[in-house]
Amino acid sequence: MARKLDSYKGRLSPEQIAEGINVARRNARRLYEDAEALLHLDRLPSAVSLAILSIEESGKGPILRELALATTEEEVSKVWRDYRSHTKKNIMWLVPQLVANGARRLEEFRPLFESEAEHPHVLDQLKQVSIYTDCLGKAHWAEPSKVIDRDLAVTLARIASILLSNNEVTAEEIRLWIKHMHGIKHKTFAEQKEALFRWYAEMQELELAGSGVNLVEVLDWLGIRLDP
Repeated sequence: MARKLDSYKGRLSPEQIAEGINVARRNARRLYEDAEALLHLDRLPSAVSLAILSIEESGKGPILRELALATTEEEVSKVWRDYRSHTKKNIMWLVPQLVANGARRLEEFRPLFESEAEHPHVLDQLKQVSIYTDCLGKAHWAEPSKVIDRDLAVTLARIASILLSNNEVTAEEIRLWIKHMHGIKHKTFAEQKEALFRWYAEMQELELAGSGVNLVEVLDWLGIRLDP
C-alpha cells in the first residue's frame, strides 16, 4: 500500500505563493461549476457540499497571503494549520449577508474574523449533513436528501460564485503585498486599512490592477465582489 502523502509545512517563495492562490482559484471555479450542474439535476445535497468546498478553496488565498508575511517558524506553522482547517477557510461565506445588511466599509466586515464567530462552524456542519447521515439531537437520524432543500442549495451556490475570482496573481503582486503589509498585523485597524490601500495603489501604478482605489475594487481583486 502506498505511503500517505506528506503535507508541506515550510516557507514558500512569492512565485510559489502566487501559484498556490491561482490553482486554488481555478479549483474553486471547477467546484462551483460542478455544484451548479448538480443543482440543475436536482442533486441538492451534493450541490451543497461542492458549493461549500468551492467556498473553502476560495478561502485559501487570504491564508497564503498570511504565509507571505510570516516571520517566525511558529507563524509559518500556524498559517499551514489554518490552510488545512475547514473553518479557517470558510470565514468569508457571510459576506453577501453583511452586504445585504448594508456593509460597505472595510470595518463593517470585521465580525467575519472574530475568534468567537460561529458562522464558520455552521457552514462546516452544513457540509457534514449534506454528505453524511448522522444521529442528531434526541436520537434523530439525519439524511442529506431530507435535510437539504433547494433554497439552501441555491443560496450556497450563489455565495460560492461571489467568492470566485478571475484575477491571475503574480509573484510581483505578492512581493508588493509583503512590502506594504509586512509588520502591520498588530497595528491599529486604521493603519491596516491604509496599508491595504497603499498596496493596491502601487499595484495600479505598475499596471497590475485596474483603475479606481476604493473598497469595491480592492476586495474584488482579493476575490470578494460586493456588487455581484
